[in-house]
Amino acid sequence: MGRNTIAIPSKVMARILESAGAHRVSKEAANTLRDIIMGKAKEISEQAIKIAKHSGRTTVNDGDVRLAVRKH
Repeated sequence: MGRNTIAIPSKVMARILESAGAHRVSKEAANTLRDIIMGKAKEISEQAIKIAKHSGRTTVNDGDVRLAVRKH
């Protein structure tokens, strides 16, 4: 993923699925959700970085992230 790979525990993903109404969640389902979310987060992050650079900044701000989500 990059120099600082972040691992989100599958239990966190299971809690998200449970908060959405799932009664039980397999480890595979939690891991799949994690992989998808991490992929989307990377895509959004890359777009937010481009937006910040286009604006002449090196700091990515919340507006960059929000705009990247809308463009994504």
